[in-house]
Amino acid sequence: MSCSDSGSEDLPVGAQGDLASRTLVLESKRFYLDVKENQRGRFIKIAEISADGRKNQILMTFSTAALFSQNLIQFIDFYRDLDNLDPENLRQGELKSEVMYKDDKKYHMDLKENARGRFLKVFETFTHRPHGYSRFQIFIPADGMGEFQHNLGELIDEYDNGDAEEALSAPQNKHLRIENKNFYFDIKRNQQGRYMSISEVKGNFRNSILVPESGWESFRDVLDDYVKQVKEPAERPSENNSTLKQ
Repeated sequence: MSCSDSGSEDLPVGAQGDLASRTLVLESKRFYLDVKENQRGRFIKIAEISADGRKNQILMTFSTAALFSQNLIQFIDFYRDLDNLDPENLRQGELKSEVMYKDDKKYHMDLKENARGRFLKVFETFTHRPHGYSRFQIFIPADGMGEFQHNLGELIDEYDNGDAEEALSAPQNKHLRIENKNFYFDIKRNQQGRYMSISEVKGNFRNSILVPESGWESFRDVLDDYVKQVKEPAERPSENNSTLKQ
């Protein structure tokens, strides 16, 4: 395994382009961790180049990368406690899994094993207009998770402008699937303060509402009131029947 640094660390904040890059060689694969910046902010591009030249990549905002790095530490600790791989008795499915939600994107982390060894499969799925569903993925050798997390963590610490730190301290994003619709609850911040974005996603269509933090309790109280109103009529027949029996 090896690592090298490159990039334009003297690039002024606010400019567009590459801020830094690191190259990792893990087993037969080469990984590039690139810190980039555009008009929407800073993000990390993770590219995987296999020995045969195939390329996979995933893009993560700094807030997502921070959560990914934090989860990766847990996967490393879990992996260290596993027994040695037995090619004659491979475990089916995932050894450990985690799911992260960011806006309408979903990131899966699945630790798996096959006859060649153990690996971490990381894939991102999201729905966007007008092309529909997209999926991107990378595969990290399990033995290289420690070095991968170490370098990713250093890049986050050095180039984070507050997004990663806030993501780790803020409430985690939530996802609900109700009938054939997906609902995403994201906590965000702008110049006016913190707010909750609630997005309804069905196929290629997405609708969102923004609820300021000052209105969260009132919003919850209205929902609670509706739930109680709907439940009460359903409970009354049983109460009436029990009264008649007495």
